Amino acid sequence: MGMRGNDRQIDNIEFNVADIARSKAFYGQVFGWRFTDFGPSYTEFSDGRLTGGFTTGEPVRPGGPLVILYAEDLAEAQRRVEAAQGRISRAVFAFPGGRRFHFIDPDGYELAVWSAG
Repeated sequence: MGMRGNDRQIDNIEFNVADIARSKAFYGQVFGWRFTDFGPSYTEFSDGRLTGGFTTGEPVRPGGPLVILYAEDLAEAQRRVEAAQGRISRAVFAFPGGRRFHFIDPDGYELAVWSAG
């Protein structure tokens, strides 16, 4: 994921894609993004300012990429989401580099929050 220490700020954007190699070729050619592979189903991209990822681990979501925020305290972030009437759509789970959960905001947008700890 991106840089730690940016509590409650957008940190990462994740695209669910059908073919990682095709996505890398497209975004590399068009925008010059750099890539770091983390196994066969995930690659991180960097545009020099923001990081994100391409994954084949979830269905393609034509509505747009998954916006991921960073939180120093994941449990506190979840408490705040729920207190503000957000709905948890995916319980906390571990991934290489940390843990995260997904939530649905009041307008139906799905976002995620991650933490290194």
